[in-house]
Amino acid sequence: MGEFPTLRTERLVLRAFKLSDAADVQRMAGAREIASPTINIPHPYEDGMAELWISSHRGAFERGELVPLAITLSADGTLIGAISLGLDQSHERAELGYWIGAPYWGQGYCTEAARAILGYGFGVLGLHRIHSSHFARNPASGRVMQKLGMTREGCLRHHVKKWDAFEDLAVYGLLREEWEAMT
Repeated sequence: MGEFPTLRTERLVLRAFKLSDAADVQRMAGAREIASPTINIPHPYEDGMAELWISSHRGAFERGELVPLAITLSADGTLIGAISLGLDQSHERAELGYWIGAPYWGQGYCTEAARAILGYGFGVLGLHRIHSSHFARNPASGRVMQKLGMTREGCLRHHVKKWDAFEDLAVYGLLREEWEAMT
């Protein structure tokens, strides 16, 4: 797929992760309030996990499976979160995933970053559909999806198990023609 994209918005730069980001990833993603409402973030987030995760990005990107990007502030380069498209190229679709460090919640950064990566997915990668989901107990993530113009498509009841409890997943989707009508 070539080189990792660098996407710029008014306040953010979305770029490839670097190994030097590992300490910030471990600190932010390892916070219980970040790990709790996500499917794939472990808790505790042990030493070496962030380096291993970052080291997996190049291969997944080159295989056309994943576009993982660090969300950073354009003003000073501070890492504030992560965003990705998990690609399924045979069906021309992707799953949007993201997390923002707790000190940066409520400032619109996630929506801003997600708009940028949706534009990349539809405009550059030519995807037909991008979908996402969130734990039903995390309505803030659903509000991000709604702000993006995604349509709530349903609820997968007790679809995943997180920390010995089954979780409902609210599912959202957006088609390329819907994205184009909004932009």
